[in-house]
Amino acid sequence: MTLRARRFIRLLAWGVMMAFAAPATAQVLDKVSFGTNWVAEAEHGGFYQAVADGTYARYGLDVAIVAGGPNVNNRLLLPAGKLDFYMITNTLLAFDAVAQQVPTVAVAAIFQKDPQVFLVHPGIKATRLKDLRPLTLFVSKDGMATYFQWLKSEHRFSEANVKPYTFNAQPFLADRHSAMQGYVTSEPFAVEKQGGFRPSVILLADYGFDAYSTLIETRHELIETRPDLVQRFVDASVIGWYNYLYGDNAAANALIKKANPEMTDELLAYSVAKMKEYGIVDSGDTLANGIGAMTDARMASFFGKMVRAGVVKSTLDYRKAYSLRFVNKGVGLELRPPN
Repeated sequence: MTLRARRFIRLLAWGVMMAFAAPATAQVLDKVSFGTNWVAEAEHGGFYQAVADGTYARYGLDVAIVAGGPNVNNRLLLPAGKLDFYMITNTLLAFDAVAQQVPTVAVAAIFQKDPQVFLVHPGIKATRLKDLRPLTLFVSKDGMATYFQWLKSEHRFSEANVKPYTFNAQPFLADRHSAMQGYVTSEPFAVEKQGGFRPSVILLADYGFDAYSTLIETRHELIETRPDLVQRFVDASVIGWYNYLYGDNAAANALIKKANPEMTDELLAYSVAKMKEYGIVDSGDTLANGIGAMTDARMASFFGKMVRAGVVKSTLDYRKAYSLRFVNKGVGLELRPPN
């Protein structure tokens, strides 16, 4: 072999070595803003998980979570173009967007069951929904305008026994013959701490209140111009929720506590346990279609109930409130532990 040939081989080998040693070109991530409807908590855990474990980044997204709160209305920022995605509380808000001609649409339903419950004192024989009718009921203003109208139309409840719920548990704690609204993931925990007893819980979803909850909402414009971005955000969020529920969620919880210093490890663990126990996130249609699942039949069912309850008008084109384009694809099913 000539000297010239040996030099060429050495240069070629050096070039190959340097090619493997050189760092990969950094991926340019799409910046995305996602607003939540309350302060950081376990009920938002899957989104924080996708940030913490790099799932969003692997889907080419740089996601900034913009937390809500008592004096924050992130939903107004979505149609204004200040947010790319928003977390709406339940299906009724998606219907309301259509009624108000707001150009937004729900693209995934993270909670298959609305976590709305009534809490009852132990020892009171109230194990079924109808058992609540004779009790004093503490219901919020929003609750009176929404789910309580369904209780009246479908389950013969009356407003005569209702008292205002101001998100203070003391009136309930003081009256053994009362029931208080709450979320299965939080209020029972608070009552146990304040009252020193474990309340009985009646989940409205178990009696036909089939609203979706914690839906991902975006603008029509973003769907039309960047459907790939919407799909990646939905898919990565779904993966985040599987990992938050069934994997190591310590890093996500650290982000939640950083965003909300009043959050505790004990409440985070309680909320996750209750989401799993009651199938809030992963049950029903998600077992085959994956977290985030929605169906036309379920939307039609809830719409019919809200029409009968007088909450929405029968002329509303509720089909404009949601899109099935980005869900029901089985994303993340392999991450669910075997039964």
